Amino acid sequence: MKLFIAGHRGMVGSALVRRFASADGVELITRTRAELDLTNQAAVDAFFQSESPDVAIIAAAKVGGIHANNTYSAEFGYENLIMAANCIHAAYRAGVKRLLFLGSSCIYPKLAPQPLREDCLLTGPLEPTNEAYAIAKIAGLKLAEYYRRQYGVCYHSAMPTNLYGPGDNYHGPNSHVLPALIRRFHEAKEAGTSTVEAWGTGSPLREFLHVDDLADACAFLLNLEAPPDLINVGSGKEISIRELTGKVAETVGYTGEIQWDTSKPNGTPRKLMDVSRLAELGWTASIDLDEGLQRTYQDFLRESTEGTLRT
Repeated sequence: MKLFIAGHRGMVGSALVRRFASADGVELITRTRAELDLTNQAAVDAFFQSESPDVAIIAAAKVGGIHANNTYSAEFGYENLIMAANCIHAAYRAGVKRLLFLGSSCIYPKLAPQPLREDCLLTGPLEPTNEAYAIAKIAGLKLAEYYRRQYGVCYHSAMPTNLYGPGDNYHGPNSHVLPALIRRFHEAKEAGTSTVEAWGTGSPLREFLHVDDLADACAFLLNLEAPPDLINVGSGKEISIRELTGKVAETVGYTGEIQWDTSKPNGTPRKLMDVSRLAELGWTASIDLDEGLQRTYQDFLRESTEGTLRT
């Protein structure tokens, strides 16, 4: 099986490469951004025609935290929308029969009933701070659904919850909450800083999934003969940002004071995925948060030493 992983250098793509690199009968196809610009329709079309993969996983995306999504909404909307459209259409034109599109839990309405079920999609307004990204992802998953319905190709989508793990982006203002906290506490510990600032009130509830669990879930879904058009992938467990912040500080070994800046936005108040559909099919997450945080911090230290840390 020739498997193309779009976005193989990102956190998710790297996990997928680790998962499939040793799989029997799999030939991995990857391209760096310099080698293939996924926003260039002609280039993407030419790539799929020449390589003709059997399966494609679309993990490429422009991603970031609240600040990045709010500040660069035009780029987040445009780049994610055009990458999804280019890859899905080019895959169909090249005869790719199986495609897995990866979205995000932010596609669901801000105030949707919790936990978030797949059928609550498009039932209410989105969280304003990441609306552009969410709309682009919704367009991608619906496009995959339309191609499957009209052309009979098995194009389907998975909606991961908040991810973390090796290869994450640790850029201060533009990263997601968990890597941002790891870097902030690590630097404070190294500098001997007595206080660390955290955003908001700490009350929002979030769910986290180690990226290696997501890669395993993707492999599971690709082995299903008739997967759902859309399925949630998560741990099914939630934690408050305040409790998470304390766990990260403990993991890193920071013993100073945490000060909460309540003038900063909280984001969505709660975001827990309903993962019952995936569990009924036979897959559940295996890496708990405490273990995952320890592994992730060790990866952070290793990447920092090697000079490969994404900042």
